[in-house]
Amino acid sequence: MVRRRKVSSGASPATRARYAKRRARRVALADNDLTAAEWAGLVDAWGGACAYCAAPSTALQRDCVLPISRGGRNTLQNVVPACASCNASKHNDEVTGWLRRKKLDERAFLVRQTTILRALRPADDAAAAADAADAAGPA
Repeated sequence: MVRRRKVSSGASPATRARYAKRRARRVALADNDLTAAEWAGLVDAWGGACAYCAAPSTALQRDCVLPISRGGRNTLQNVVPACASCNASKHNDEVTGWLRRKKLDERAFLVRQTTILRALRPADDAAAAADAADAAGPA
């Protein structure tokens, strides 16, 4: 894997365009199956607040827990609502290390994320179990 330099704020327009094109290519290659309805459900489940710092915000951003640059995807399991401050601060860091550095409650975040994902996915889990039972055939 080739290490890439970070684009500084003083980069030329051509350099910025090149990095934007690379990011667009990475995003296009990743599974991006988070629907608008799932996003709305996530925001509601997190109470309309940032998943990391719990600050209420009307302008929440989609933040990948595992960044796309590190192999993450835009899926229900990997995206959480984040305020602009937390999203910019986290950048492409791994979430648990970032939470520790910011002195935020890592355990509370992980437990709440798991609880919310379980609550949002019961219909899919039940459908998958029914499909598996149908595939197994009559007993």
